[in-house]
Amino acid sequence: MKKFSLMILALFAIAANDAGAQDVRYNFAKDAKFSDYRTYKWVDIKGSDKVNELAQQQIKAALEAELATKGLTKTDSDDADLYIGYQTAIGTEKQFTSFSTGWGMGPGWGGGWYGGGMTSETTTGSTSTIYIGQLALDMYDSKNKDLVWRGVASKTIDPKSKPDKQAKNLTKAVAKLLKNYPPRDKS
Repeated sequence: MKKFSLMILALFAIAANDAGAQDVRYNFAKDAKFSDYRTYKWVDIKGSDKVNELAQQQIKAALEAELATKGLTKTDSDDADLYIGYQTAIGTEKQFTSFSTGWGMGPGWGGGWYGGGMTSETTTGSTSTIYIGQLALDMYDSKNKDLVWRGVASKTIDPKSKPDKQAKNLTKAVAKLLKNYPPRDKS
């Protein structure tokens, strides 16, 4: 249940620390004619983790809004130009934080004619878990069934953020994810 809850947070939040900016990567088929793609149909990606219905609706709504700004129209027809699917994942990393208190070795205080000596110093350390969420979006040419575009957004997530902030960050992540879609025509 805890992993499931964190997966949901990853979907919304791709949100978080000021230190952890969104990392977006994308790739595309150089020979694909993106100007020919006008419609898309949602498809499930086999083997991907499933999230609850509410999370699916929120992810799709954010993606659909951004895809519309790119000139793509959603359809339920198998004749769509693109088949689009997404996947989500969450990972964790350990972070070690330490700090020292007191005085250490040095001049001025302590024994000896010229000063210097040892004083008390305490170093305290702690570890914490950092959650990292990913949202991957795949676009397939429906005629050839070839992958023509793939983008992945990764972000440190804050499991304590409020739903409004999570939704806002999801919208930002999707906009950044699709910023370079369609790829610029180099001709």
